[in-house]
Amino acid sequence: MLLSGDRSAVAGRNEITAVGRVTVFPLEGLVVAYTTRSGDARGLGEIGVVAVVDEAADGEELWLLARELGGRNGTQEQARWILTQAGRARYVRADRCGDRPGTRWAAYIRRSFVLDSLFANHEVLLTGRMRLASPGEDGEVTTSTGDR
Repeated sequence: MLLSGDRSAVAGRNEITAVGRVTVFPLEGLVVAYTTRSGDARGLGEIGVVAVVDEAADGEELWLLARELGGRNGTQEQARWILTQAGRARYVRADRCGDRPGTRWAAYIRRSFVLDSLFANHEVLLTGRMRLASPGEDGEVTTSTGDR
């Protein structure tokens, strides 16, 4: 469970940068990236970050797909649908999905959503847009998606 101080710190941030495992996958014409964060030192990955890899995006595209394609009306159901798509891409590892360990990324968070109960090991879903570093790149994070 996230501590109240940790939850407000996550909710109050607009941009998160990190290095870690990122799964990149196509979803209805979008390139989407999924990674996890932890709200405390336990490293449980209870925060799911699902973001569109496109400078023109803001992450609301994911919520629109959850409503229209996923047929979900409630916000809790929409959040679960988004996490299900991200988890499916990571677990299935389809040809067009790329699992990238040790990737530098930066995400602009548009929406922070606290789930009403634990879902797919997540308590919080963060959505927005993400920039990924090119493989082997040490400089500024770019919008490169590599092989899709």
